[in-house]
Amino acid sequence: MLIDTHTHLFLDAFDSDIEEVINSAIGNNVEKFFLPNIDSSTIERLLNISKKYPNNCYPLIGLHPTSVKENYKQEIDTIEYWLTKEKFYAIGEIGIDLYWDKTFEHQQEDAFKIQIEIAKKHSLPIIIHARESFNEIFSIIDQLNDEKLTGIFHSFTGNKEQAEKIINYGGFKIGINGIVTFKNSELANIVKQIGIEHILLETDSPYLAPHPKRGRRNESSFLIYTAKKIAELYNISIDELADVTTENAKQIFKF
Repeated sequence: MLIDTHTHLFLDAFDSDIEEVINSAIGNNVEKFFLPNIDSSTIERLLNISKKYPNNCYPLIGLHPTSVKENYKQEIDTIEYWLTKEKFYAIGEIGIDLYWDKTFEHQQEDAFKIQIEIAKKHSLPIIIHARESFNEIFSIIDQLNDEKLTGIFHSFTGNKEQAEKIINYGGFKIGINGIVTFKNSELANIVKQIGIEHILLETDSPYLAPHPKRGRRNESSFLIYTAKKIAELYNISIDELADVTTENAKQIFKF
């Protein structure tokens, strides 16, 4: 069994064929999907899909850094409200994104800190979005890391030193998606230097479709291409990769 630890199946891109997408993934032995939230506007759709496919879809809740605006504290209040009403498997995705816009950098940092504390309070892992922001995120994790803090650095695109720092925190895994299959990416060389016990598989669908599906809408069934590439890098079978990465996911999400 393969697990897609990061997919946005609740977005508009899947409105017309969600059942087909899920069945296609299951046909490729991708049987579980972890769904990170964006902001208050996506919670209802996230929960609807999770309740429709309770044996496959697992909801997460958080405020995505690119959705952090002046009203971020009200958004976080909404997250805390829903945590009292429904079961979620992680706080995410959260973090800092300085690629698109730095206008709300201070607010992103504050929202990240607050949501880390919420995760600790509820004994949940965090799903970290880091784009052009590893130094800022590391600075915050350095302050707040303890035995209660676990999670995933989603869609990892850092270097070997950054991967080692994540591993040394003790409670974090590294999410690898279709980027590892891109011909112009250095990620494959980094992955070869990371122990498989630290790796999780993800798609980030509908984004970042792997080769040879690059340029198309990504979906969970395409996780097989990422899995094959990583198995090749480690010189192991797909079955062995599936066993280890599934166990890694169980360690983080406790399902």
